[in-house]
Amino acid sequence: MGSSCTSADEAGGAGVNFAVFSAHAHSLELCIFDANGSHELQRIAFPSRSGDVWHLHLAGARAGLIYGLRAHGLWQPESGHRFNPSKLLLDPCAREIVGKFEWRSEHFAWNSRDNAAHALKACVIDEAAEARFDWQGDQPPRTPLAETVLYELHVKGYTALHAGVPAKLRGTYAGLASSAAIEHLQRLGVTAVNLLPVHQHVDEQRLATLGLSNYWGYNTIGFFAVEPGYASCASSANSAGSTASSASPRNEFRAMVRSLHAAGIEVILDVVFNHTAESDADGPNLSWRGLDNRSYYRTVPDQPGVLDNLTGCGNALDLRHPRVLQMVMDSLRYWVSSMHVDGFRFDLAAVLGRADHGFDARAAFFQAVAQDPVLQGVKLIAEPWDIGPGGYQLGKFPTGWLEWNDRFRDTARGHWLGFETGQFADRGELAQRLTGSAELFNQQHREPAASVNFITAHDGFTLRDLVSYDHKHNHANGEHNRDGHGHNLSWNGGEEGVSAIPKVLATRAALQRALLATLLLSQGTPMLCAGDELGHSQGGNNNPYCQDNATTWINWSQADDNLIAFTALLIKLRRDWQPFANRWLHGEPDAHGVHELLWLRGDGQLMQRDDWRDAQPGVLGALIGKPGKQPNAAHSQLLLLINAGAADRSFELPKQRWQLLTDSGNLSASMDDLGWKKQINLSGRSVMLLRGVS
Repeated sequence: MGSSCTSADEAGGAGVNFAVFSAHAHSLELCIFDANGSHELQRIAFPSRSGDVWHLHLAGARAGLIYGLRAHGLWQPESGHRFNPSKLLLDPCAREIVGKFEWRSEHFAWNSRDNAAHALKACVIDEAAEARFDWQGDQPPRTPLAETVLYELHVKGYTALHAGVPAKLRGTYAGLASSAAIEHLQRLGVTAVNLLPVHQHVDEQRLATLGLSNYWGYNTIGFFAVEPGYASCASSANSAGSTASSASPRNEFRAMVRSLHAAGIEVILDVVFNHTAESDADGPNLSWRGLDNRSYYRTVPDQPGVLDNLTGCGNALDLRHPRVLQMVMDSLRYWVSSMHVDGFRFDLAAVLGRADHGFDARAAFFQAVAQDPVLQGVKLIAEPWDIGPGGYQLGKFPTGWLEWNDRFRDTARGHWLGFETGQFADRGELAQRLTGSAELFNQQHREPAASVNFITAHDGFTLRDLVSYDHKHNHANGEHNRDGHGHNLSWNGGEEGVSAIPKVLATRAALQRALLATLLLSQGTPMLCAGDELGHSQGGNNNPYCQDNATTWINWSQADDNLIAFTALLIKLRRDWQPFANRWLHGEPDAHGVHELLWLRGDGQLMQRDDWRDAQPGVLGALIGKPGKQPNAAHSQLLLLINAGAADRSFELPKQRWQLLTDSGNLSASMDDLGWKKQINLSGRSVMLLRGVS
């Protein structure tokens, strides 16, 4: 299964053992290259085979050895076999990848020309030296789910324009580890960064032809290799043999994790185990396809030559095969044990659970993860869908998994923005999302935290663009604005795009604050998209996956400090109070007559059946009798008030002395003592949180 490498220096000159999986190859060759990876020096046939694993011991070899693989076998595309020994193949388990990939016809199996001069190659690393990295007593924060606040960011885009980060470190792992970058995360109070893919990737051929790149990185070429383009040190993408311990991209990544952990921040990786960079059946032979296309990729039933495109990217890895499953599991364990990451967000995760007849929550992948001792305690987050038949599986993942909840996203957008566009989500739907989407997740001992709530993510409008554009503006992507979602539930506030109209700007500001409050005060695990807290715009591009430029890089010089402060206050209130505790709420009172939750109308009376389905924006109050935490000595109940309408509305307060904790419609009023006030005014498009004072 890939290569298992041990340095000769650290193993008494014993050499290196290679073990490569291929069930259908007739023979395999190890190809040795010079120190620059430019010239092939030697080919050595694998002499032995145990089942489907081919073995070779290279005596005297050591760290820094540059190599590739060649596989001999049938060329029968109609049967799923695409062997071509003129193609140098990358070890699927390479820890370090050498070379800079360029799209050339030689990479395609139908071309008989040898591609070795231009192929990516693997470099043997010194595993003993890797183990000596100074973690300085690093310990994972192990933040409980009830206290977790996720912050999705791109390693490069987060600091590429940050003036507080040293220029040479901007856009790198070291830049994310800098004091300026971490201070912002700490100011906000987020507990985990969810990094867009950091596995090494290549750009799709179409993008390269257009002079664009895969900025997001969802096109993996190495599941064990750190993307060197985000490293400030000498990159192994442009040179060979960069296994020197302190200067490697791997150790820069490790140092970043160490610094974030020291600040109490977990590191979660977005991983892409649903497809690879080899594209569709007509794509290149770079690694897996050339080694054993029939085993690595899913095919259409009874058509072994036709790939099952469940991802939209041309191929889908087949985790039903034990060796493919082993590769994925080995990768996950590597990133936890050797790189100290705290969890994973699985892109198009429904693919991983597809058995012979559709999605199965008891599929081999889920069973393997559940029993693995290395993966116990790490956070597992699913994007619970793919594009294949029956691919939407929200709420269907196993116990212990978290899931992106797009129902929360769409309901929040629809409630705050939909009345203006005819896509209004009523108060009944909003109440379900505020309280953990119980109809989706309250089964098999799952907690409300299983719902990852979000308003925006990397894929789609930013928060500022959500309230500034009715339509996507993706022309820069080179697809004539055909790409990206057309159904965004957005509203421009009265003018499309950039505006100088005070009323439009005020409306947009109010809506951003209201949406943030809805997200961060709700039950579940909130995920904030980096830049939303400071007003980041992508100019209306809702699919900027190929925009490695100022479109996606966060512009810190134009940050809205008031919005940052408001976001930080919301996260602090969540941390201090946990308004909706991480338990399923019930309507019956306890022995003291205290209700966990009551829903109130604007007149202070209980919501009735017809009130829930009112097609007009109305006031909604949530009287929370038992918050998850009580930061004060005396027991306090909370009152969450929501007014999605444009006009101010009054609310009849329960008979109680109240203190205002926050008001998205009046930022200067936070922490005001309201005394025994009977009625309160709710600004249009606002959220308010109060606490009862004994």
